[in-house]
Amino acid sequence: MLAGEYGAGVAKSLELLVALGDVFGAEKLVPVEGAHVSGVSYKNLGDAGLEWLEDQAKMGARAKVRATLNPTGMDMARWREMDVPEKFAVGQLRVIRAFETLGIEPTCTCTPYLVGHVPRFGAQIAWAESSAICYSNSVIGARTNRESGPTTIASAITGLTPLYEYRLDENRLPGKLVEVEAKLSDPLDYSALGYVTGKMVGTTVPYFRGLGKPGLESLKTLGAALATSGGVALWHGEGVTPEAEKIKPHLKEVEKVMVTENDLKQAREKFTCEVADPVTCIGCPHCSIHEVGEVAKLCKGKELAKKLWVFTSRGVYAEAERKGYVGQIEEAGGRVYVDTCMVVAPLKEMGWKEVALNSFKGAQYSVNMGLKTRMGTAAGLVKEALK
Repeated sequence: MLAGEYGAGVAKSLELLVALGDVFGAEKLVPVEGAHVSGVSYKNLGDAGLEWLEDQAKMGARAKVRATLNPTGMDMARWREMDVPEKFAVGQLRVIRAFETLGIEPTCTCTPYLVGHVPRFGAQIAWAESSAICYSNSVIGARTNRESGPTTIASAITGLTPLYEYRLDENRLPGKLVEVEAKLSDPLDYSALGYVTGKMVGTTVPYFRGLGKPGLESLKTLGAALATSGGVALWHGEGVTPEAEKIKPHLKEVEKVMVTENDLKQAREKFTCEVADPVTCIGCPHCSIHEVGEVAKLCKGKELAKKLWVFTSRGVYAEAERKGYVGQIEEAGGRVYVDTCMVVAPLKEMGWKEVALNSFKGAQYSVNMGLKTRMGTAAGLVKEALK
């Protein structure tokens, strides 16, 4: 590959991975079973990133393993309806064409594990979406580092990755024991827990006690918040995650920290201010079919007084449409969009100033964009948006 036998694109990709391995002292390269690529929104890439992508595509390299794509900056079919500027849309469409040329599936979701891209336990993968990294490492028990967009593309093209960090057993051990002394009953509680814990532990691997029995929706939002506030790529939960029991003996030497009800309350208050006319956003990370169904149930036969936008993947949307959920939400005046979310869309250019949401990841990114935020449970926020 390095010698150019498989083309310039493959050689360039492997050069990048070898350089990365040298920096981190990797012993060797290992095969990956799949990749998930981030850095897809034109908002983040800009013209320079777009040109780089198109250059990669022109070099003739193609994905060797299954590779899926993170959200774009807009619903690819309904971007005009979202008030996305046309110049942005033209750039975004070119980005997707480049990825498709590279052989990467335009799934455009941060939850690839909800649309059939589910790695097996222990599999080496190359994923680059922070919340999906947390979910795959922790809940599924696959192995990936916090990859970048270019390194995941390189792994997709070569089928390889350098062996270091979370790919090794010794680096998957916990560095902090987190005792949860707070009631956790809604995904918002788990999102708050992730945000508070991430602030406490930084990039350390936390081991949770007291998580209760979280469902899929709570698990994905916990990881998303951990990755946002602290850069966590892997966590363990007693009685919850597949590697937790095996590493219990190592907890004796680990520092203990505590998360209380008051900690979660303060986190919610941090992102809750007075808002006059917010857009209510549900789906960061992208909604599961259960979450879309819960919103639909609240909207059925009613009318919305405020904007309600629900974000999900194309796969979940198709199922939600079959079940009548999309119709119930949109008949009430809401919108169900695919391919995008509030984190990667050009909200300022779309005229947004305020958002109401149930995601600490979404809240942090919204504040970074200069928007006012209001936190609440999905059910509470939808009820507030109804007439």
